[in-house]
Amino acid sequence: MVIARPNGLQYPRLGLAVGVKAAGNAVNRNRIKRLVRESFRSRQLDLPAVDLVVNARPAAGKAPNSEIAESVAVLWNRIAQRCARS
Repeated sequence: MVIARPNGLQYPRLGLAVGVKAAGNAVNRNRIKRLVRESFRSRQLDLPAVDLVVNARPAAGKAPNSEIAESVAVLWNRIAQRCARS
């Protein structure tokens, strides 16, 4: 899940909330955060100037890396489309 709010700056910012209930142990939590950060860095120029908070859901802890990367890419696309409309 991603929450987006305008930030008044010229660039997007990222916040992460990956709890124990969502991912389990520290290894899985850090893996999810690393994948989301990497995806954000690669798409940062395509995103509008918003503050983004990514809140991991329980299924993320058991999901493979490719599935997490695809899911986050879809979220970035949705955010870009919705912000372009408004």
